[in-house]
Amino acid sequence: MNVPSDTQAKALDPVFAEMSAATDRKLWDEISELSTREKILLSLVADVCQQTLGLPFESHVAMAREHGLSADDLRELLRFIAYDSGYPAALAALARLVDIEREQGLTGPTGHGHEVNADGAESPIPARTRQAVHNLDAPFADYMDLQSRMRAGMSLLSVRERAFATMTVDVLFQTLDESFRTHVTRALSAGATPDEARAVVRFSARFGMTKAWSGLRALNALFTETGTVFA
Repeated sequence: MNVPSDTQAKALDPVFAEMSAATDRKLWDEISELSTREKILLSLVADVCQQTLGLPFESHVAMAREHGLSADDLRELLRFIAYDSGYPAALAALARLVDIEREQGLTGPTGHGHEVNADGAESPIPARTRQAVHNLDAPFADYMDLQSRMRAGMSLLSVRERAFATMTVDVLFQTLDESFRTHVTRALSAGATPDEARAVVRFSARFGMTKAWSGLRALNALFTETGTVFA
């Protein structure tokens, strides 16, 4: 994978650039279980969570546009992960995205959106998880219902892509208990294989090796508990 920031990295420090390129070859080129589009989406998720909105985010936005992701696709990603990354972090990324589009003369959004349904009453959260959260704190459960309901009508990102995105958030924030279990289960229910789920966590090493290490331990424990069989 030819990362657009390679040239800038070489100008900053050739040795760092060499290390970065070797890392990218290991993760971009050798992880075949994930598509290029998925890797780009996960890289953008990491940028939002870690607020690396300078050169890394600019590079990933450029890669996204080069590989067919539209301005609408990128906005849906930011809307989707806002509840996990935090709305302020997603808003900062949205503002930076608009600046990048303006600076580079990229085509902007068409206005494609979805029904927010903020005033509804239902929730796509699994009933068991919803009840557990309600038992923990009923007002917080209402907040979680709202966040999930507002995203139910999204269509530009697949369920698999959304599940992979939330798994990456879990690894980066080290929320490796209930939410990680829910998101891994959602990925598998959307047709992802255990090896592909493992690849998602392994790819997150690009954004923090020790976090990915913990993520893999949690994933293995979950698979052992549920008797998941690998190909």
